Amino acid sequence: IMSTRCKTNIFFSLLLLGLVWTLPASSEEIALDHIVAVVDDDVVMASELEQRVADIYARLKNSETEIPAESVLVPQVLERLILERLQLNRAQRMGIRISDEEVTQAMEKMAESREQTVAQMIEDAPQSGIDLTSLRQQLRNEITINRVQERAVNRRIYISEQEVDNFLASEEGQQWSSPDVNLGHILLPLSSGASRADVAEVEQKVRELYEQLQNGADFKSLAIAHSGAQDALQGGDLGWRKTTQLPSIFVSAVDKLSPGDVSMPIRSDAGYHLLKLYDRRGGGEQIVQQHKVRHILLKPNEIRSEDDTRTMLEGMRADILGGADFAELARKHSEDIGTALGGGDLGWSLPGQFVPEFEQIMGSIDTMAISEPFRTQFGWHILQVTERRRQDFSDEIKQRQAENIIRRRKFDEEQQIWLREIRDEAFVDIKL
Repeated sequence: IMSTRCKTNIFFSLLLLGLVWTLPASSEEIALDHIVAVVDDDVVMASELEQRVADIYARLKNSETEIPAESVLVPQVLERLILERLQLNRAQRMGIRISDEEVTQAMEKMAESREQTVAQMIEDAPQSGIDLTSLRQQLRNEITINRVQERAVNRRIYISEQEVDNFLASEEGQQWSSPDVNLGHILLPLSSGASRADVAEVEQKVRELYEQLQNGADFKSLAIAHSGAQDALQGGDLGWRKTTQLPSIFVSAVDKLSPGDVSMPIRSDAGYHLLKLYDRRGGGEQIVQQHKVRHILLKPNEIRSEDDTRTMLEGMRADILGGADFAELARKHSEDIGTALGGGDLGWSLPGQFVPEFEQIMGSIDTMAISEPFRTQFGWHILQVTERRRQDFSDEIKQRQAENIIRRRKFDEEQQIWLREIRDEAFVDIKL
């Protein structure tokens, strides 16, 4: 009769033999996916790269844009995935979390841009080949990356009063009715420590691209294939912008362009740029609609969840609609330290003063109405617009507008430099 120990040894031997027999099949399954890049302690899988390339090919086909060769597109997409990984990992270390509510709001904006409701978009998803779980994750990642860029890049930006005064005193600063321009952008990046050989190589490449564009090459296709900017995979499209919102090195170049023209190569600390002017419009006197607004802010924490925070604000909103005093509730409960003692009063709004979500609600709500709770990067809010007025730029508004313009320019410049720095600092092993 076998001992218990003997029976146990036989059992584990048979189990091990069974695992060995199953290895070939498992190996075949694993081979279907593999690592294409190691990014610090993370990886990019072949399936991710293939899916992103397929999505871009589909989008280019639908937009009737010339499709670059796979040998050109794949490395470009992989580089974008590597940068995304680096930024998402930084966001995790910084404790940045995006709520389901914020993702849902992003879906609502996407549906609105397609002139649909979210329900219609969900219903059409199977026919459109859209995986809703993947879409929500993609939107979450995009919001996260925007958030980490805002925090990381804004820390690098300092604007002095003298800079604002100098801007306002300049000819450009006095031309508030500057036109809008619709631009395309190609960036060939160079790190600050690039060797002469690297600089010469990039200079040669940018001259070749400029010649191709002068000979009728498609700007969007070249941007997708060669640009290192964040907008590369959108064909380098910067969209409509005020000339005063462009990096200062772009302004004089754009002023010399007619619609359809491409600029000469422009050198900055981030590398070499090419710009295409698609169209120009605008000008005229600018009258700003201002809002006198107050709000109550609550922040989710370890004790109070997102849902609990929103529910508390819904209760406060109901109390105010039932006759409770907004200012008194703000003094008791608002977690915006700077405004709570003043009853949540934010004063008269200035252009670009608040984050987009706040400004969207502020601009759409009726005077004296109480908004539904809504989420921004700072927490959950309810707000009330107590007055509105339209007036030309006052000195105070001009100061704030000038500061915003300078910040936007510095942000665009610092963003590209910061991305190049985190890429240079990272351990990246590409296995294509």
